[in-house]
Amino acid sequence: MTTTALTPTDARHQPLSEADKLAQDAATAAQVRALTNHPDVVALRVEKVRTQIDAVIWLGIFLGLAFTMVNVQSFAAAGAATWSAGWLAGWLLDPMVSLVLVAVLRAEQVTARYQVDTGRWAHRTKWFAFLATYVMNTWKSWTHFDVAGVVLHSVPPVLVFLAAETAPVLRDKLTEAVMAAAGAAFTGQTAPAATAAPVDAPAEPATDTPDAPPAKPAPARPRRRPAARKASAKPARKLRGDYLAEARAAWAPGIEITPAWVRSVCPEISRGTSKNVADDLTAETATAPAPLPVPADQPTTSDEREAA
Repeated sequence: MTTTALTPTDARHQPLSEADKLAQDAATAAQVRALTNHPDVVALRVEKVRTQIDAVIWLGIFLGLAFTMVNVQSFAAAGAATWSAGWLAGWLLDPMVSLVLVAVLRAEQVTARYQVDTGRWAHRTKWFAFLATYVMNTWKSWTHFDVAGVVLHSVPPVLVFLAAETAPVLRDKLTEAVMAAAGAAFTGQTAPAATAAPVDAPAEPATDTPDAPPAKPAPARPRRRPAARKASAKPARKLRGDYLAEARAAWAPGIEITPAWVRSVCPEISRGTSKNVADDLTAETATAPAPLPVPADQPTTSDEREAA
């Protein structure tokens, strides 16, 4: 009976066990998860979302401004003949307001990426452009009190204003998402532990050679003690009993116990607590037994008693 040995090629083609397959799946999943949460990958995805949001918002803003342009032109022309000077000048009013608004929004598009505030004048300019566009669009509808016309001509300018106010907030939140992903990645990494040689381990004996003197054992390094935690800079909060103990220690017979005196003894105490401490100390001193009077002819000290 003859036996055939397996060649390396046959061993390579052996089917994997279930444990090997699960191990490969786990390794692949861990690698994919690590790359998915990588700050650069997150930033790339956020940039794609930011580009899509900017494109959609800008499209809505330009469509809204184009819709309001016709109403603003009719408001500015005020019944002027077609192709007259007044009729042509009416077409310049809405672009004049819209271009300033677009310039402010474009600046906020860049500053929001780095979370820089554009200041109050940018917000005032947007509000003025919105109010001017809204009034010129709905003026005729308000004068004739046309509810349908007011609603119809109010939606585009209000939508443009909301888009102008919401776009910087969305860009700011997207930037915060990138920073949060980067912070989680950096804080999640653990520094590799330094492999230090044991201090108490005996030194390996050196092999003596006939030409060289025997090597002296290296002195053991002193064991490092863990650094003590720094005390918190914030002082501990004092309670009412602590203030009462300080006031009791500072009081002497003949001192009038008042909230002002308590505050002079304890400068950091509040007015309400000083009144409570003064009341407590007054009650203690009132209930304490008074010292017995000492006769004039009776010695009070040990020296006087010895002399007597």
